Amino acid sequence: MKRKKVISKESDKAFLNEIRGMIEIARERVAVAVNAELTMLYWHIGYRIRKEILGNKRAEYGEEILPTLSAKLMPVYGSGFSERNLARMIKINECFGDKKIVVTLSRQLNWSHFIEILSVKDPLAREFYAEMCIVEGWNVRTLRAKIGSMLFERTA
Repeated sequence: MKRKKVISKESDKAFLNEIRGMIEIARERVAVAVNAELTMLYWHIGYRIRKEILGNKRAEYGEEILPTLSAKLMPVYGSGFSERNLARMIKINECFGDKKIVVTLSRQLNWSHFIEILSVKDPLAREFYAEMCIVEGWNVRTLRAKIGSMLFERTA
């Protein structure tokens, strides 16, 4: 007959906390990986639309291209592929043309960070805000406040 191992309350708590920690770390890694992959997907979609359909023209992004593409994608993939979001995908490719930079940033910033940073017109300011998000660990609300308070212009 096997005997059950008796665990003290302290070691039981420590064991439970260790398991919880493992779960939380795994969840965080999954979230980072999913976010990075989605951001890169959006960058690639923006690249394809911009380079292959629009011929690298910045104009109105094609008055009929985005609504048509969105109308075909949204029923299958949801509102993340709205005309507005497709325009953002093009804009991220315009603003961050170097894929290596986006790969690095997408591991540390989420898509909402990118959307806020895309509102900044000056490329140097965009770079500043992206770097500050990473260094200071800004959430999207803090980033929005810093952009609104013109932190870059005040410190430049």
